[in-house]
Amino acid sequence: MSPMTEQEARGRVAKLRALYKNLASFVAINIVLVAINLITSPNDLWFYWVTIFWGLALALQAGKLFIGTDRLFDKNWEERKIRKLTGQQKSKK
Repeated sequence: MSPMTEQEARGRVAKLRALYKNLASFVAINIVLVAINLITSPNDLWFYWVTIFWGLALALQAGKLFIGTDRLFDKNWEERKIRKLTGQQKSKK
């Protein structure tokens, strides 16, 4: 992996900050939702639906930030695929 430019680093830090803010909101709001749910309708638990779907969205955001499609499909990946495809085409002829 090549070093980042300052602009790329700033963009990544901004995305990381947004993830941390979303995570803090997720925890705080879900605590409130659990309390509301248990106080108003303890026999009908609905808070977990919010937690599940919001948690999935957070996981996708974190995955995109830490794994990222740019890391999965970088230039090295392209070169490996090209070599593989051209090698297969040569062997078929």
